[in-house]
Amino acid sequence: MTTSGGSAPGVPTCYRHPERETYISCQRCGRAICPDCMNDAAVGFQCPDCLAEGRKQTRSGRTAYGGLRPSRPGIVSMTLIGINAVVWLAIVASGGASSRLFELIGLLPEGRCQTDNGGWFPGIGDASTCDAINRGAHWVNGVADGAVWQLLTSTFSHIEVWHIGFNMLALWVLGPQLEIALGRARFLVLYLGSSLAGSVCVLWLSSENQVTLGASGAIFGLMGALLVIARKVHADMSGLLGWIGANALLTFIVPNVSWQGHVGGFVGGLLIAGILVYAPKARRTLVQSAGVAAVVVALLAATAVRMAMLG
Repeated sequence: MTTSGGSAPGVPTCYRHPERETYISCQRCGRAICPDCMNDAAVGFQCPDCLAEGRKQTRSGRTAYGGLRPSRPGIVSMTLIGINAVVWLAIVASGGASSRLFELIGLLPEGRCQTDNGGWFPGIGDASTCDAINRGAHWVNGVADGAVWQLLTSTFSHIEVWHIGFNMLALWVLGPQLEIALGRARFLVLYLGSSLAGSVCVLWLSSENQVTLGASGAIFGLMGALLVIARKVHADMSGLLGWIGANALLTFIVPNVSWQGHVGGFVGGLLIAGILVYAPKARRTLVQSAGVAAVVVALLAATAVRMAMLG
């Protein structure tokens, strides 16, 4: 039995009107709201408190997660696309896979003795021995030889037009959404952090003499970040999960795709986005900075350990 004007036990009620049953929740905080408390949002509905908080953040020029609200959403994404395009043109113009630029910025865990036609001599582990061959061979440095910049430069490197085309299309679709949600600086940290996580995973799990390149690790990091944000605001994730699942399937069935970079980038994106999105409002910037710094330090430590093992 229930009292007059009340609700049955276990039935959700509006947090502002406890006498009203409802099965609708705020997409931002998750609290139950009745029709009188519903306010249209970009996804679903928001309660009056979250609506007021959103207006306050808009007036203060801040995003929901503490970043500066971008006046021109997408400018960082477009800049990253431009950098990738310029590097791709430079690699293609200088000889593609056989160019010295490709050898300099592609991710190679351990140095190798390279031939001018793109092949390499296995079993040769140092530059002096490679030079002694005198058959058009030259030594190419890897991360273990001190070329640590390759961990980030490789993410801006592509050769095949379909590779850069697919990655830049994904960045063009995903990037502006995350810039709006996080702000430019936090979005750039997410992108570069995911790239680094993907490269470190490649460093540990790929063949020591295999060159890896492409922005796919960063792209998978953006997918992971969108998943975190969707979970935070209680949005419908079915479409996003389907897209991520399809890309994950392609990762393992398409030849010559670095699953290591994809998995590492995705996990990195989840971790960094989790820190940015779930940091408490009190001292948010400090918590976000410390958390992201801890992730970067852990990745650099893993790099140092792997370099010592390969060296």
